[in-house]
Amino acid sequence: MAKIDFTGRVAIVTGAGTGLGRLHAMELAKRGAKLVINDLGGTRDGVGSGDAAANKVVDEIKAMGCQAVPNYDNVATVRGGGGIVKSAIDAFGKVDILVNNAGILRDKTFNKMEEENWDAVVGVHLRGAYCVTRPAFKKMKEQGYGRIVMTTSGAGLFGNFGQSNYAAAKMGLIGLTNVIKLEGAKYNIKVNVLAPVAASRLTEDVLSPQFFEKLKPDFVTPMVLYMCSEQCQDSGMIINAALGYFSRSAVVTGPGAKLSDGKKIPTPEEIMDSWAKITSLENPKYFNQMNEMFGELGTLLA
Repeated sequence: MAKIDFTGRVAIVTGAGTGLGRLHAMELAKRGAKLVINDLGGTRDGVGSGDAAANKVVDEIKAMGCQAVPNYDNVATVRGGGGIVKSAIDAFGKVDILVNNAGILRDKTFNKMEEENWDAVVGVHLRGAYCVTRPAFKKMKEQGYGRIVMTTSGAGLFGNFGQSNYAAAKMGLIGLTNVIKLEGAKYNIKVNVLAPVAASRLTEDVLSPQFFEKLKPDFVTPMVLYMCSEQCQDSGMIINAALGYFSRSAVVTGPGAKLSDGKKIPTPEEIMDSWAKITSLENPKYFNQMNEMFGELGTLLA
């Protein structure tokens, strides 16, 4: 079995001051990567800032005899995203790996979801991924190599009561990934999506205490290491990870029902009568990009 090794690689991990991000960074460092430890130092709801969290992780990594630098920029701004990537370039000369892990929570039911709380959560999770990934992607394109990990959630994939802002942002990352996987393909830039379930400050009052104790981040990080590796040649994968269990989720399309010859407009009643067939996911198909689905529609009209 070939050993996954990151010697000579430079990695950025956002939100790396605690929880999953910290563990991702520590394990990357143990395998030879040079790290940029980004953490704004705020609370779980994104309030405040400070350098203590990032500095502590950097000190831990240096104590292992590995290399790391701290960064305290806000991922939710273009200036901050550029600053994070600049930290990697200034310290180590390049960026090979980006793990978009930073996140906050401001849970409320949709009826009570104020604009401020919507914007704050979407800003960190979705805009934050844009702000950091774009300058990193430019550097990766120049060097002809890159590995990017987005962090989504079951809240986005499947829904979770009281998390409309978080779920919308997390599902938005799937759309972003679907485009980057295409635009980065010829430059050997692979981007994949992690959907973790792990004990962290974001999940401490979402999961039951009994479940929380068992969901160690240690079970999730090995998947991140593989996604960050040169050996990972897939792109656009959405992988669920919890308790050492890993599975793929995907947006798929069912066989559907053909209710027209391309000339006749179907009636609402015909749709009603065919609803079970239209919504069936028996023998679904996966499309790697939109044009593939257009091609499928073309065969129906032929």
